[in-house]
Amino acid sequence: VQLQAYGGGLVQAGDFLRLSCAGSGRTASRYIMGWFRQVPGKGREFVAARSWSGDSTKYGSSVKGRFTISRDNAKNTVYLQMNSLKPEDTAVYYCVATNIGSSYYITEIPTSYNYWGQGTEITVSS
Repeated sequence: VQLQAYGGGLVQAGDFLRLSCAGSGRTASRYIMGWFRQVPGKGREFVAARSWSGDSTKYGSSVKGRFTISRDNAKNTVYLQMNSLKPEDTAVYYCVATNIGSSYYITEIPTSYNYWGQGTEITVSS
């Protein structure tokens, strides 16, 4: 599965932004798909993920209530709607997918995701 993320950029605090990530190659159906982010010098932080069926969704504590993940399985695409952006949301955002283990239970551990996109950068100015 190859993952290609789109939608990064420079925004102001309080703005919104939508990321999308298209999976190609082997179909990503029944994969958990989601997002991590990383700031230089820090580890990768779990942002959100959603199961293929949509009956399991999880958010990182720092984005809960502001970000919404969704997916269109017909298009092999996952989206991240980010509202009320803060300067601390500045990071490189990575699209991820996994078919390791359960297709329902979502983990926040980066090594549990075996497919990673190239990353898209988001900068939120104050």
